[in-house]
Amino acid sequence: MNLLIKQNLSVEQRLQKAVSDIMMKDRYTALAGLLAIGDRSVRDDVPTACTNGRDERYGRAYSEQLNDPELRFLVLHENYHKLPRHLHIYYHLYKMDPELANMACDYWINGKLVEENKLDKFATMTGALANGCYDEQYNNMSVTQIFNALREKKKQGGSVRDFPNGNGVPFDTHEWEEAQELSAEEQRELAKDIDDVIRQGALVAGKIGSGGNRTLEDLLDPKVDWREVLREFITDTCAGGDYSTYNKPNRRYLHLDLIMPSGVSEKVEELVLAVDTSGSIGKYELRMFLSEVKGICDTVKPSRVRILYWDTDVCRDEVYEMDDLDNLPNSTKPDGGGGTEVACVPQYMAEHGIKPQATIVFTDGYLGGSWGSWTCPTLWVILNNKSAVSKVGKTLHVNRDDF
Repeated sequence: MNLLIKQNLSVEQRLQKAVSDIMMKDRYTALAGLLAIGDRSVRDDVPTACTNGRDERYGRAYSEQLNDPELRFLVLHENYHKLPRHLHIYYHLYKMDPELANMACDYWINGKLVEENKLDKFATMTGALANGCYDEQYNNMSVTQIFNALREKKKQGGSVRDFPNGNGVPFDTHEWEEAQELSAEEQRELAKDIDDVIRQGALVAGKIGSGGNRTLEDLLDPKVDWREVLREFITDTCAGGDYSTYNKPNRRYLHLDLIMPSGVSEKVEELVLAVDTSGSIGKYELRMFLSEVKGICDTVKPSRVRILYWDTDVCRDEVYEMDDLDNLPNSTKPDGGGGTEVACVPQYMAEHGIKPQATIVFTDGYLGGSWGSWTCPTLWVILNNKSAVSKVGKTLHVNRDDF
């Protein structure tokens, strides 16, 4: 029997009860702050449930048919979209194939929730949720890996919905385009808010002896996919956008004696790739790295991409305009000169008036001499050298096998 524990409670009251139950559950104590981010509402015009990565909306008729464990599962599901910022981090997958992006995110979430609640059934994927996206084969895969597996199955003519534990139909909708309406600054603030409340929640949970949560542990100490980190860095640092300003009043309203702001488009500036010419970085790794950057730039659209090849000096300077980016992965590095002086890169940029919006350094991390003065956001992609840590900017370690 599908017990509906209504107790004459409205859907709004049952939803609040579900949130309170989750906060009180040991393994979800650390989610308390996350559950307070964004708006949560019950809507008559929402068929099931949906999120834009910050706010949650629940369909009244759909929620009414769920029992308490199912409603808790649905609330956790929406917040597990919010937790790793699915609708921002994986927007590029959505642009490639909306259906598969939705499914990949849901397989990732449901796999974790089913495993977390397997013993006590605190939250269950039953009833109206039973036909959602769940298959054990995806339980230890990332969203990108699931997406690629589904895409390959689709290419081979197989059904991406025919699975033994459900029919692969997402039971909620994901408002990807609405999520992109947040400005780059708002996205950064949301990411910081989520990170802050999760770390604080994990600290509190540890102090009061609450049970561990594998999903939170993985997010706080992740096994990173270098492609996703690279994409997030470029998107966050090189995202242009539109904003309003009163410095230039909108002329359309002046005849009404109204001072209204006008829209201004913020152009994305230059992106610099500084590639170490040492022998440790082979042609294959370079091509894969440049191919990934090119794919990201197709979305971000910087004004140009510049490659600086360097050892003790910058030995080649290549510039790729937007209409020439298809040739970026074909660039080949010159033979290395035997030494590395990374300070030559910022020095060269200063001498030639190069002021990028961001710089990505691709190196083996065996660096000599001074580091120089870096004046823009910088990501150091260090190949096969886990002991190397950059003195400025952010560090991303990549193993050769990851390519």
